Amino acid sequence: MGSAMALFEDMFKGASVPGVVIGVGAVLLAPTLLPAVGRVMRPAAKAVIRTGILLYREASIQVASAAGPLVQEVQNEMAAKKAPGIS
Repeated sequence: MGSAMALFEDMFKGASVPGVVIGVGAVLLAPTLLPAVGRVMRPAAKAVIRTGILLYREASIQVASAAGPLVQEVQNEMAAKKAPGIS
């Protein structure tokens, strides 16, 4: 408990007037600036998501093409084992 209070006191011990003014200005401008930053960041976020989707699709196509012959071989083996018992 004492260390938390000391930390709080240390935050204000070296506070200068310009630092406080900048902090208050940032708090007052935040409601105006945050929506603008959001509008700028939205296209960047969409580009990142779009790239991730395209990379996923490409990777899944490559995995499917590599695994396709193996899957077919396993299905043929399963059908061969099943055929004698069915007759």
